Amino acid sequence: MSNPIEQRLANLGISLPDAPAPAANYVPCVVVGDLVFISGQISMNDGEFIRGRLGDDMDVAAGAVAARACGLALIAQLRSACGGDLSRLRRVVKLTGFVNSTPDFTDQPKVINGASDLMVEVFDNAGRHARAAVGVSALPFGVAVEVEGIFQIG
Repeated sequence: MSNPIEQRLANLGISLPDAPAPAANYVPCVVVGDLVFISGQISMNDGEFIRGRLGDDMDVAAGAVAARACGLALIAQLRSACGGDLSRLRRVVKLTGFVNSTPDFTDQPKVINGASDLMVEVFDNAGRHARAAVGVSALPFGVAVEVEGIFQIG
């Protein structure tokens, strides 16, 4: 494998899912200049929704796993936007994570670390990014987490 990002994914034992199709009237990503804006990716594993509410029926560790799944979908969308060539990535610019949580749950940043840690694991220093982690009262299909991202490509 000549692509260093694909090689890193293989070395980490990470297999990307197919880039998910949009669930409504929007596009999965928009490229403007050298920026790729990727629509929110919801927590799924092997085609099944990862549902739950943090502070109720899901703990932080399980929430972080759900956020990591969102991160994998973001990378899959990015690969698609880059014509299959992840080596075009220059930087993960920003992630915004939404956590389905109870009003008294305050560990949203720990949950979204699941996606943030993945970006650094896969892209090294280019994976370090700005971020927001927000608690919400509900997400589509009852999923636990949704993450959107902005990426710079060459």
